[in-house]
Amino acid sequence: MSVKEKDKYYIANTYGRFPIEIVSGKGSTVVDENGKEYIDMGSGIAVNIFGMCDEEWVSAVAKQLTTCQHTSNLYYSEPCVKLAELLCEKTGMKKVFFGNSGAEANEGAIKTARKYAFEKKGKDYYKILTLNNSFHGRTITTLAATGQDAFHNDFLPLTDGFVYTDANDIEMLKKTVAENKLAAIMFETVQGEGGVVPLTNEFVSAIKEICEKEDILMIVDEVQTGNGRTGKLYGYMHYGITPDIVTTAKGLGGGLPIGAVMFGEKTKDVLTSGTHGSTFGGNPIACAGAVNIVSRLTYGFLEDVNRKSKYIIKELENADGVKSVTGLGLMLGIETEKDAGEVIKICQENGVLPIKAKNKVRLLPPLNISDDELIKAIRVIKKAVKVD
Repeated sequence: MSVKEKDKYYIANTYGRFPIEIVSGKGSTVVDENGKEYIDMGSGIAVNIFGMCDEEWVSAVAKQLTTCQHTSNLYYSEPCVKLAELLCEKTGMKKVFFGNSGAEANEGAIKTARKYAFEKKGKDYYKILTLNNSFHGRTITTLAATGQDAFHNDFLPLTDGFVYTDANDIEMLKKTVAENKLAAIMFETVQGEGGVVPLTNEFVSAIKEICEKEDILMIVDEVQTGNGRTGKLYGYMHYGITPDIVTTAKGLGGGLPIGAVMFGEKTKDVLTSGTHGSTFGGNPIACAGAVNIVSRLTYGFLEDVNRKSKYIIKELENADGVKSVTGLGLMLGIETEKDAGEVIKICQENGVLPIKAKNKVRLLPPLNISDDELIKAIRVIKKAVKVD
């Protein structure tokens, strides 16, 4: 049996895989089982932000791998502390909790918000407001937080305590807040799985004003938008806000599983001994890789991300077959006249690997993709979207 046949036989059929087996790669180039090379415009869904087998990252991970691979959180671990310090210094947040994924990070944020509100306002203030078209994870609780019925239907009843409002609708936001006793408002600055849709400055400002006035926690889900993806270290930095809780994962580890919950001044001491935990959270190897990643996300590097973003938008927004381009930084969605699946298939045939979000072609290339590779990839995409 081939790898694809064994996958179908032995692995739960939860993924609609493309008919490609990735066997190796370097930088923004990946290679399939037949030796065909592709320019990777998905980077493992915004995970491999320095591409495949980045030498600095590999060196940091390998060094830790041969020193201490796991301790558990019963003991202190320097890589864990280094990463927490680095994140706090770069964001102004005060403390960090480490888990293994974005869903875990969002679970931690939800638990913290409920505990904070219970202690400050009482047991009735437990609801969390999220946005329609959002995506926050696949656990029962983070599915409940996700504002898309399509993700809910097979798993009812979901965890109680979530209400929803439309993104960028300030009046609906105010009405929903007034009608509910809220612990927090939770949102992505760019709705990734929801179609790469950025929130407006006015809407985020309205959330900020409401949260400050009502002592409602502001949680920003930076699982996909974080770690340089939008051209800022974290997406909320485009909006001039200071969240009470920030969650992140994906690109943080550069290819290893890690998630983080960052706490601001209000929330830094909410979780106490025994109230939350994770066996693998803060794993030394994952943290060593993440320290290498975050330390390299400098102002100059992020400016280069924005330069590449402007190039892509300029090339595609008026291209034949393109209806619109949305997003921030190197997190972009292309609405095409052709079906997005058809566009992706043509791109794959011609050596480029974009992915999909709703009805859009989604681009999440490695942040350090070379100009030559980017130019080649955009040429292929422009041909693929063109209506014959």
